[in-house]
Amino acid sequence: MARRTERASPGRRGPLDLGILPGLLGYRMRRAQLALYQDFLAACEPFTLRQTQFAVLEILERNPGAAPSAVSSALGIKRTNFVPLFDELARRGLAERRADPSDRRARGLFLTKAGAALVARARAAILGHEARLAARLGADDAETLRALLERAEAATQMNES
Repeated sequence: MARRTERASPGRRGPLDLGILPGLLGYRMRRAQLALYQDFLAACEPFTLRQTQFAVLEILERNPGAAPSAVSSALGIKRTNFVPLFDELARRGLAERRADPSDRRARGLFLTKAGAALVARARAAILGHEARLAARLGADDAETLRALLERAEAATQMNES
């Protein structure tokens, strides 16, 4: 495998030798994730949404009244990190906590009307972002990539158990 190179640093001539980095799965995945994240941010710029915020809104639209612990667990977010994330969405008027009618001690999470409208507009932009990526990769390669990423995630989770 040929070594790929990056731009040279100041004071150094020629490209940098990256050693084994380009051959490491984690390195390649992280570089791809960073590139995709930049494209995602551009698509969501009009909505002032980060990926995690959109994910919370999407889950709440599909699961009104979900428990905070269920949402944070589904997204792999620590509860202590989820609370300020949700509080920001609530501050923006996009989501709210409500008492569960069957158990007044429990609080469910819900989208507001503004949150539902925003998530619908953002979803359209995100699907456009996904379509651009799939077009660049080709439909077959995009599906192969999804399947490989699912397998990589499952393999990592098996190692954690």
